[in-house]
Amino acid sequence: MDINIKMRIKLILLIISVTLSQNILGQKMENQFYNWDDFINNFGKEMVSAENVYLGMVESGLKDFAMSEFDFHFVSDKKENLEELKKFLEKSYPYKVDNIKKYEDLWDLSGVTNKIPVTQELLLYWALDMAKRGYEFDAKLDGYGSPIDPKNPILPDLARSKEDYYFDKGIDAYNAGDLSGAIINWTLVIEINPDDPNSYYSRAIVKNELYTWKAALRDYDKAIELAPKFISALNNRGSLKDENGDYEGAINDYNRVIELSDKDIENKQMAYFNRGNSRFNMKDKDGACKDWNMALELGAAYASERIDKYCKIKNTSNNVF
Repeated sequence: MDINIKMRIKLILLIISVTLSQNILGQKMENQFYNWDDFINNFGKEMVSAENVYLGMVESGLKDFAMSEFDFHFVSDKKENLEELKKFLEKSYPYKVDNIKKYEDLWDLSGVTNKIPVTQELLLYWALDMAKRGYEFDAKLDGYGSPIDPKNPILPDLARSKEDYYFDKGIDAYNAGDLSGAIINWTLVIEINPDDPNSYYSRAIVKNELYTWKAALRDYDKAIELAPKFISALNNRGSLKDENGDYEGAINDYNRVIELSDKDIENKQMAYFNRGNSRFNMKDKDGACKDWNMALELGAAYASERIDKYCKIKNTSNNVF
């Protein structure tokens, strides 16, 4: 199955976010109120909380994909943290964000989302997105909820004619910084057309940014199942496998990219460079240096740093070491 060319052009903006990446979980910040350990320790709790909120809504009569607005609260010990978070949310998300108020020793920022379709997975990724944004501004997501009207649910239009509309909205949301909005819209595309590899690929990128790499891997797997020659998906899946210790699996993906990408020079450069990284991780320094040099020969200037650091060759008495 070939990739729809129009879709691939739109996807170019998304390719960069995974290639050349380091493990996202290593991006610590110097927070004072809600630090990295707090964020990691609460990550599982956020997932459980999202599930509990969803199940409570189902008990109240929620139908999957029914549209609902969520109120939310962030807390921090510094007003300026929430002021910066407020600016970011207003710029990146279609939410109504209220004024900041003080309660005892903490400051509180509240707001209301736009109407979003609710499923267990979509609510999970919305909550993880908000938790991530809070952490980035040294604030904690402190609670959220939504009233529902089970008698008059509003459902998104899932007509086939809406496929491109939701895909484009996902791109716009991602570029604005609205990660959960991107996942929501690409999930709607998949509901309309479960055979669209582009939406699985795009959604995988964002799931990885929200620290759920296994779910991201499943979406890459599906995209490649639907489109075995999806070079960017193969490259990104290889990067994800490498980041999580599956070096042989990563190399297999890069080998496939190299076989397929005769005319796609940037992905071929990346495949050689990344395969070199995986080989280096497997203690195959010679193989790594060969791949990095091949990437450099193909025009990947970024390979020079690793070559200079790990592949310098010294000549002594006609012997090469």
